[in-house]
Amino acid sequence: MDNFTFYSPTFFVFGRDTEKEAGSYVKKFGGTKVLIHYGGGSVVRSGLLDRVKASLDREAIPYLILGGVKPNPRSGLVYEGIDICRKEGVDFVLAVGGGSVIDSSKAIAAGTVYDGDFWDFYNGKYIEEALPVGTILTIAAAGSEGSPDSVITKEEGMFKRGATGNAIRPRFSILNPALTQTLPAFQTAAGITDIMAHLYERYLTNTTEVEVTDRLIEALLLTMIHEGPRVIEDPDHYEARANIMWAGMMAHNNAVGVGRSQDWNSHNIEHELSALYDCAHGAGLAVTMPAVFRYVMNHNVMRFAQVAVRVWGCQMDFAHPEVTALAGIEALRHFLKSIGMPGNFAELGAKEEDIPKLVEVLCRGDGRQGSISGFVTLTEEDCTKIYQMMV
Repeated sequence: MDNFTFYSPTFFVFGRDTEKEAGSYVKKFGGTKVLIHYGGGSVVRSGLLDRVKASLDREAIPYLILGGVKPNPRSGLVYEGIDICRKEGVDFVLAVGGGSVIDSSKAIAAGTVYDGDFWDFYNGKYIEEALPVGTILTIAAAGSEGSPDSVITKEEGMFKRGATGNAIRPRFSILNPALTQTLPAFQTAAGITDIMAHLYERYLTNTTEVEVTDRLIEALLLTMIHEGPRVIEDPDHYEARANIMWAGMMAHNNAVGVGRSQDWNSHNIEHELSALYDCAHGAGLAVTMPAVFRYVMNHNVMRFAQVAVRVWGCQMDFAHPEVTALAGIEALRHFLKSIGMPGNFAELGAKEEDIPKLVEVLCRGDGRQGSISGFVTLTEEDCTKIYQMMV
């Protein structure tokens, strides 16, 4: 196990009707003027936005509202939010929505107190300072409600990149599983896929002797395998929703990733798909992960065989461990298909003729030097072959 530091200060408020307490938590964490940031009309139609506003009114906390966050959130709205916060003296950003809304809120919070272009943070600069952020989660997927991370798409060039810093870990996160019960099955399944991807990205490590975090990751994957089909069959199953919501947070606050190298090549490769085609991130990962895993499997075949046995219940073939490893990858692919995820480019809406463009942006765009690194370093040729495996 590698040396590590781990800081996870988020105050979690979990359960039914907890969104009605948002104002008291904003006050608790020092907010005196709030930007409420949200996405589309669902938070309005459901009455959630009204409940949040009422909670702030009870605490006599003034607020402004900025909606319009899209899936794969865009830089243009971030700049707009930064401008509002600076002009109006906002000192707290409250995200009401899923990962896209939270990521956009984090970008606004960091950019407001920064003298340069907020995109510097999405081009490698660590976030040292930001306005405090609170979240009210409506989709279990990205894990941004507990993480130090944010992903934004830069509209000039359509570069989808990530930023990180403990300063953007939410001060509090309100998690009411009932808020996810109205999600379409496809969005629920995409969220489950994203959670599983966060777990696999940490499982694929070159660090040895990490049994504690291996076992934690395996337990969370087993939870998703158990709860995923239950919630697809019965969208109102509160307990299944609750387990998925907490697993989503645990998968990405890095409690299961400390002390080990991590991968993130599947995420990097998928980001170009969702940037170009505006597909759901989880749907893109469902197509990307099996291809990436098959391509890099021989780098450490026993790591893939281990997850195949421990999580997917595959029989270990000691004479031919690659058989077990492939069986585990196929089990993952079959599971994702069973909950309604796409399995190839055509089902995702991607086009084979766009592969050169995808690879160029992935490996050369926005200052990259011709490869991406993680569990394995992948060149432009490698990435081309991986995209071709998805067709």
